[in-house]
Amino acid sequence: MRRPGFDAGLLPAHAAFLDALRERGVLDASGGFADRSGGAYLLRGIADLDEARRIAESDPLAIHGASDIVVHEWHTR
Repeated sequence: MRRPGFDAGLLPAHAAFLDALRERGVLDASGGFADRSGGAYLLRGIADLDEARRIAESDPLAIHGASDIVVHEWHTR
């Protein structure tokens, strides 16, 4: 979720981060929320929740404190 004072100038770095995840084959889907409050991405083929957290914490939006990052494990059917 975007924090107050969100720096939209970080969006190109965030997009490059997502592109790199997609190239690695670990990004299944990504997108912004319609109300522009933030967005989400779905990772696949990673070892565990700790790896998911490490990936999310390396997002430029997290590194620069522009967004609050929350990681959930999701069991699908």
